[in-house]
Amino acid sequence: MRLRRLDHEEQAELVEHLGELRTRLVVSLVAVGVGFAVAYVFHGTLLHWLNAPLPDGHRRPVTFGVTEPFMTSFKVSLYAGFALALPVVLWQLWAFLAPAFQQNVQRTLATSVASATALFALGVGFGYRVVLGPSVHFLTTYDSHLYDIQIRASSYYSFVLMVLVAVGIVFELPVFMVALVRLRVVSSATLRRKRRLGYVLVAALAVALPGIDPVTTTLEMVPMLVLFEGSIWLSVILERRWVRAARSPAVELAA
Repeated sequence: MRLRRLDHEEQAELVEHLGELRTRLVVSLVAVGVGFAVAYVFHGTLLHWLNAPLPDGHRRPVTFGVTEPFMTSFKVSLYAGFALALPVVLWQLWAFLAPAFQQNVQRTLATSVASATALFALGVGFGYRVVLGPSVHFLTTYDSHLYDIQIRASSYYSFVLMVLVAVGIVFELPVFMVALVRLRVVSSATLRRKRRLGYVLVAALAVALPGIDPVTTTLEMVPMLVLFEGSIWLSVILERRWVRAARSPAVELAA
């Protein structure tokens, strides 16, 4: 079937919905496949980037077993391919769900999806540039006089990907909070009034995120607190703008 987004309240049979869902799933899988192929072609460069935070003398992680080199490169390329295809996957998901919402809500959600994608990429970059180096240095040098430290490739790359994804999710906090205010689940005044409780919850979430060491936890918590405070003031500004926009037609009609 032709890939087309339905309009709000447009009638469609169940078979049409299932056909659209199948087509969008195929498009998403093709995008992931293309992203994987591109990542695998450059997986050597990608692994060098991921190895950069390791201390001198450990820039080539060790592997154990016949299949581990191939499987490790395959998994890293697959994760990278999914990251490359993420905008396409999110757009296909949004396009399928959009008809269920009214036009003004659609615009809000579309903006949220675009902002979430950009912030996730920004969070991954922040995680690589700021969080990963100190975290890896702390963990790979801790009690080094007591251990013969050997870094296993599969464990190291799992840790790196886990930290990068966690920091990327952390950077979604502004989108989540602004969306709640826009959908009137909570108001900016409530966020300001409950700020202290929010700080406690944010700190608890940072502790629950991947990264058991104090360095990783701290480096994840600091941007979360900054983003939380910034999200409150962004919500205040946007909520005032939305209120003025909602009142302006009524003012024009009265005039």
